[in-house]
Amino acid sequence: MAEAADSQGTTTSPARRWLRRTATLLVGAPLLAGLLTGPAALPAQAVTDKTPSGSRTVAVSLDTLSPSAPTDGDTLTVSGTLTNKGKKTVTDAEVDLLVGPRLSGRTAVDDSAARTGYLPGTDPAPLGDPYTLKVPELSSGVSQDFTLAVPVDKLGLDEEGVYQLGVSLTGQTSDARYDQVLGIQRTFLPWQPEDTGSKTKLTFLWPLIASAHVTAETGSDEQQTPVFADDDLALELAPGGRLEQMVSLGSGLPVTWVIDPDLLASVDAMTKNYRVKTGDTTVAGTNQAIAKQWLTSLQSAVKDATVVALPFADPDLASIAHRGKNVSGTLSHLQTATEVAGTTVETILHVKPSTDFAWPVDGAIDPSVVDVATSAGAHKVIARSDSLEESGGLSYTPTAARPVGGGTTAVVADHRLSTAFQGDMAKAGSSTLAVQKFLAQTLALTEQAPDKERSILVAPQRTPTAAQAQTMARALQALKDERWTQPLDLVAAAEEKPDARATTKVPKASAYPKKLRGQELPTQAFQDIRTTQDSLNSFQVILTQPDRVVTPFGNAVNRAVSTSWRGSPLEAQRYRDAVRTYLQSLTSEVQLITKSDVTLSGRSATIPVTVQNKLVQGIDHLVLRLTSSNATRLKLNDGGAVAEQPVRIAGGHSQSVKFDASANANGQAQVTARLFTQDGTPYGEEMSFTVKVSEVTPTVLLVIAGGLLLLVLAGIRMYTQRKRAAAGDPAENDGGEPEQPSDPTPDTGPESGNPSGTGEKVDR
Repeated sequence: MAEAADSQGTTTSPARRWLRRTATLLVGAPLLAGLLTGPAALPAQAVTDKTPSGSRTVAVSLDTLSPSAPTDGDTLTVSGTLTNKGKKTVTDAEVDLLVGPRLSGRTAVDDSAARTGYLPGTDPAPLGDPYTLKVPELSSGVSQDFTLAVPVDKLGLDEEGVYQLGVSLTGQTSDARYDQVLGIQRTFLPWQPEDTGSKTKLTFLWPLIASAHVTAETGSDEQQTPVFADDDLALELAPGGRLEQMVSLGSGLPVTWVIDPDLLASVDAMTKNYRVKTGDTTVAGTNQAIAKQWLTSLQSAVKDATVVALPFADPDLASIAHRGKNVSGTLSHLQTATEVAGTTVETILHVKPSTDFAWPVDGAIDPSVVDVATSAGAHKVIARSDSLEESGGLSYTPTAARPVGGGTTAVVADHRLSTAFQGDMAKAGSSTLAVQKFLAQTLALTEQAPDKERSILVAPQRTPTAAQAQTMARALQALKDERWTQPLDLVAAAEEKPDARATTKVPKASAYPKKLRGQELPTQAFQDIRTTQDSLNSFQVILTQPDRVVTPFGNAVNRAVSTSWRGSPLEAQRYRDAVRTYLQSLTSEVQLITKSDVTLSGRSATIPVTVQNKLVQGIDHLVLRLTSSNATRLKLNDGGAVAEQPVRIAGGHSQSVKFDASANANGQAQVTARLFTQDGTPYGEEMSFTVKVSEVTPTVLLVIAGGLLLLVLAGIRMYTQRKRAAAGDPAENDGGEPEQPSDPTPDTGPESGNPSGTGEKVDR
């Protein structure tokens, strides 16, 4: 009857009601024990298929908790959603707030976060009336919002520290007519109402990194219009997009901006004319306004902030260390990527960045990763505490900076804090729990050694989603009053005095995480890149404007080893193949025109070979080499088997290169033509043709001699007639036509430009 009276609104003291519920729960202890411990012993599939029951019947989501870190005089407001996951309707329910106990240490915070079900005797009593919410009925599959508001001074908080905070739903079902906890969700409430002398210096990295979007291709115009593989970058830059949120949220926050210069270069290219690949063609890009707005916002955000520039395209340092460093040329690419980084950031953002930091994936290091990370000039490596684990028995989290030998400083990010914002933060409940846990961990960390001021680094995931960025910003906003933390930039954090007992020994190679090693670029990738670079080196030496090719292809080679390819091996392979294929298409634009067989009807002649240049720019420093397979039958130029001529052609033109040839005997001779660079490196494919030599016969000589004799006789006759006409001899003109002056011989030679001339026309 007491339970019925309660369901009808009869007032019962919170203490009596809680004791009654606890007693009822304890009576059903065997059943509850099975509910609480049974799932751990059941097969995974059985747990998945089982209908939620007990304290998992109703899912409790904590969507908002405000303020995240209350002080005296505040009212704590908790709102969220109740969802009945069971098959029965829940009746006579109420939502309660549970506060306590105070948690001691970071491990206690972790343990509390890992608990899901309700445990009598461990979970605290609810606050009770008047801070409860009645829920008369909650049908199966139905959700209902709730809000609880409680003055902070009613929460029973005494000592400063981290408190467990829970929201529970207690009610009945048709097959369990007694009050029981049907749903519970826990979070944390950091309590430090006043600013104390002990604070932790907190460094938070704010990464602006994206995957590669720009190809090696450029337009054939003078401006070298860049070609993008897609226009997806515009989606990230647009209002509400991932990168737009990173900039708008990060502006004004006490963070260190960690930027990939390739992202800046790509967006800067979008502010002008750019093209986007669509199948086998390209179309004009149309998102210049979005790119300009994003860059303007970023320039304003970083104006007075600390900026760290990663090497261009954020190269995968671990892949280089484990798979690529022994492939010739790989480390030189890293050096180039580092050199161009600072210039790119300073040119576009108008701030001078630090280029002294290397950031391996997930902060995982081993000796080879550290060596590669510092080979390009960086002296500081951003590591993580799950890689550089403490072994000195410290009872507290040590300062981030510590020397690891060779003049290198490892700035070690805290693993718990750095991974706090991973997962699906688009759900309000997940985001709220992440913020509260982050705040709880920072306060618990500070309380580990209140008299020892330390510097802590947070290095989140490289490419946070928009929801993850929003969650990170909420957490940092909650710390802006600096009650137990104070901001510190990364450059200053690297200069902090290290703890004497902190680990400084870099883990050996065998300790490198297998999961990360499995995502690395294969050795073949670096061999492909070397092949492309070798082709580029041969190509650029013949160009009159090599920078038009060296710069876009150099950037593409850097993008080919980007960290962003992790987890996408096929896409990485396609990118490398596309770069190599495009370079091959450019080099083939300079080629020999196929020549038909040549017939020599005399002992000497000129053999023309045409070289075509379809490139926009001119070519130089090329040599065309002609080789006779039979020097006894056919000699070239100075009487040898090989002849060479320099080649220099303007863009979009062809040139006919002529070689003198002399024949000593009738027959055929095979001739090979090939281009070479001036250092003797073959360029392009060779081209072969046949030269046929025909002997001049006596009959032909007789005909030629007769023709010459007739010409001589005709000339004598013309001379005689003119002489007589000049002397006035009438005998020569009697009965004949008056003599007309002969026309001059028309100019039909090769230099006249007359189409009927015999000279070969050259396309220049």
